[in-house]
Amino acid sequence: METVALLPAFVLVALAMGQAAVAGYAAWSAAGSARVGARAEALGHDPVPAVVQELPAMLGRGARVVAASADGANAGRVTVRLRVPSLLPGLRFGTVTGRAQLPGQVVS
Repeated sequence: METVALLPAFVLVALAMGQAAVAGYAAWSAAGSARVGARAEALGHDPVPAVVQELPAMLGRGARVVAASADGANAGRVTVRLRVPSLLPGLRFGTVTGRAQLPGQVVS
C-alpha cells in the first residue's frame, strides 16, 4: 500500500532527473558545436552551417549562432544558444549557451 502512495513521488523524481539529463545534453551540445563553429571561423569559413551540422536535429531547429566580428578582442568567438527541450509538452526550461574562441589560422 505504501508503494502506491509513493508512486507519484517516484514519477516526479524520475521526470526531474530526466529533464536534468536533457538540459545537460543541450548544454554539452551547445559547447561542442560552438567549438566547431569557432574552428570554422578561424579557418575563414561561415560558422553557422558548421554549427547546425554538428547539432542533433532536435536541438538544431531553434539554435541561434552569433559570430563576433573579425576585428577586436572577441575576434573568432562563436556563441551558440539553444532552447532546452522539455519532456512534458507546454513547459519551457529556458536556454543554454555555449561559447568558444579560436584565433585566426593561416591556411597554406
